Amino acid sequence: MLRTALLLPVLGLMAGAAGAAPVTVVTSFPKDMTDPFKAAFEAAQSDHTLEIVNRNTNAGVSFLQETRGSNTTDIFWASAPDAFEVLKNDGLLAPIEPNREGIPDEIGGYPMNDPEGHYFGFAASGYGIMYNTRYIEANDLPVPAEWEDLMAPEMNGHVAMSSPSRSGTTHLTVETVLQGDGWDEGWAKWKWIAGNMNTVTERSFGVPEAVNSGAAGYGIVIDFFGLSSKATGFPVELVYPSVTAIVPANVGMVANAPNPEGAAAFVDFVLSPEGQQVLLEPAIMRLPVNEAVYADAPEGFPNPFAEDFAPDAIAFDVDKSGARYNLVNSLFDVMITYRLNELREAVAAVQAAEAAHPEGANPQAQALIDEARALIEATPITEEQAADPAFAGVFTIVRDAEDVEVVGRQAEVERDWDAAVVANYARARELADQAAALN
Repeated sequence: MLRTALLLPVLGLMAGAAGAAPVTVVTSFPKDMTDPFKAAFEAAQSDHTLEIVNRNTNAGVSFLQETRGSNTTDIFWASAPDAFEVLKNDGLLAPIEPNREGIPDEIGGYPMNDPEGHYFGFAASGYGIMYNTRYIEANDLPVPAEWEDLMAPEMNGHVAMSSPSRSGTTHLTVETVLQGDGWDEGWAKWKWIAGNMNTVTERSFGVPEAVNSGAAGYGIVIDFFGLSSKATGFPVELVYPSVTAIVPANVGMVANAPNPEGAAAFVDFVLSPEGQQVLLEPAIMRLPVNEAVYADAPEGFPNPFAEDFAPDAIAFDVDKSGARYNLVNSLFDVMITYRLNELREAVAAVQAAEAAHPEGANPQAQALIDEARALIEATPITEEQAADPAFAGVFTIVRDAEDVEVVGRQAEVERDWDAAVVANYARARELADQAAALN
């Protein structure tokens, strides 16, 4: 009886720990990242367990919006700051005050945290190009340095990218170029790059998988994909083009979280030196936001606190990106994702015509080529139209899965865009073919 009496409190504590509600995390991060964090967090916080629900960023945002009346999620954890801004504006994130000792308010001129405490940067990221060194050597292809390098004719069929409607990190990459180069020039650049693509992947991690395996030579990625691939032994390198942005990956507590204590503990952990150290594991290789952690970083690992790190990075406007988030994704899908074959054919025709008449050797051919180029580069709407809240507000349906049906006013607008795009690509190909045929 005495032994039983002594054991009862212990058993009660064990039952309490075993019965504690898990911290439910909705995240776009792959298992290579979430598993090490889960193990480290549960080792550091023995009274909490972590339950990971993996969804891409856009699907995660939609899920939280759809379940707000009966929320079961404690944490939203993803790379895209504009997605957090959308959730904040919808009242779906709770303000908290975690311990941020050692973490600056901004890195590279970009704020690391929401000033009102709804979400916090736990890692910094840039956007760039990863390439397979064996692939480019075998195919006698150049080492890229700028986005423009992926537009060159010799890159045709060698580039991989994911769709921004399926990947928050890809959305940020697209938006970075649009902000850095301007609306018209930025979209033109994406189309010429897309004309050289061999695939638009379903998820962002499909791009590094393609480059790692040699299915593609070049991939447009958030930096940690390239860094982790290299660290785990793949023959790849990563470059930051001049037009990039240094933005945080974020973590935030969901409003009306069922386990607010556990959620707060998880935010504290990922911001702690111990949690920041997990970012340096070879399968993760993300940039910590605590400068002191770089003392333990591998040799040659990028350091966003260094003066020579991406010195020309743009000042990313998260408000602009958030305001036109769904519109930009829809426009990319209409012009590129769902018309990739037509775009590639038009781009290939222009490339062939320019090869037949280099440096404008034939004025008549050059005039046709110039017209074809203008048709490929044409964008259905102006930046001013995209900035109109009434128009941008039409785009409420997110293509975060293959079976999503777009209806209503959004469908009408997209049909008009598609008709214009298809006609432009077809006419551009026709003009380019005419130019190529000239003597």
